Amino acid sequence: MTLPSKPSVLVTGGAGYIGSHAVLALRDAGWPVAVIDNLSTGFRFALPDDVPLYQGDVADADLLARIFAEQGTAAIMHFAGSIVVPESVADPLKYYDNNTAKSRALIAAAVQAGVPHFIFSSTAATYGIPDVAAVSEDTPQRPINPYGWSKLMTEQMLADVAAAHRLNYGVLRYFNVAGADPQARSGQSTAGATHLIKVAIEAALGLRESVSVFGTDYATPDGTGVRDYIHVSDLAAAHVLTLEALIADPARSMTMNCGYGRGFSVREVLDAVDRVTNRQLDRRIEGRRAGDPDSLISDPARLKRTLGWQPQHAELDTIIAHALAWERKLPDLRRSA
Repeated sequence: MTLPSKPSVLVTGGAGYIGSHAVLALRDAGWPVAVIDNLSTGFRFALPDDVPLYQGDVADADLLARIFAEQGTAAIMHFAGSIVVPESVADPLKYYDNNTAKSRALIAAAVQAGVPHFIFSSTAATYGIPDVAAVSEDTPQRPINPYGWSKLMTEQMLADVAAAHRLNYGVLRYFNVAGADPQARSGQSTAGATHLIKVAIEAALGLRESVSVFGTDYATPDGTGVRDYIHVSDLAAAHVLTLEALIADPARSMTMNCGYGRGFSVREVLDAVDRVTNRQLDRRIEGRRAGDPDSLISDPARLKRTLGWQPQHAELDTIIAHALAWERKLPDLRRSA
């Protein structure tokens, strides 16, 4: 049997927002890919037709064993999980189940099958409210909500498992992911999403009446919170580079922040959406949300140094334009699904 030049990758949550972009990036780079997704927040239309989709749960050991055998899986990119911070506060057990317990089951299945490489979708929420301007990987991790804790626990599991078994891992801590595939092959499709740029574009297209601005008294130049937005395709590219690095050195694991190292305020983002869409958004000023830091900006130096990663879509207007193109395409996709 002739083996593929690149080993097969299983993408969990691959029909979701970030996972589907990772699938596209892997496919574009020539990697064989399969997806497991329960389709609770993912969509078949986000995947190329010829990508195998196993509909099921990432904690289903029998299903995972079958996928590993059928696909010859040599690496896992793990995106499946729950991501809404306020929901994690209201329903913490859901998050410790979906994000921690099920990750443990997936890692155990990987160890059992001898899958040697694991890339984990983590978050800047593990840092809580940092007391530094730019967050490095060495900034203390002090989560302030169950979502952040559920991800940090999985980070710790991976470190412990890698010390005991033949497995190396990459942990990527995301800052604010935004945008859509430049070719409009995928994008943020979940109804009721809370991402600022998606919410603002929905408002510009008449799908929402207004955009809420939560707090105008932060210690920032214009009083609104500042965040580091990273284009989802640049983030997906970082995953492919991480995979290549893990395969090149099986004894090495790595943890890296994923952002651009510069931030935009809520008002700056909304002004940019006005500019790109040629609309004037209705802004509703509301009180602060508990636990929102004034500013959250990454230090991406390790990512650039370790992988040679350089962003290709870092302009805010570009991020918004790609998200807008996807949002205009989405209704037809939903109707035909």
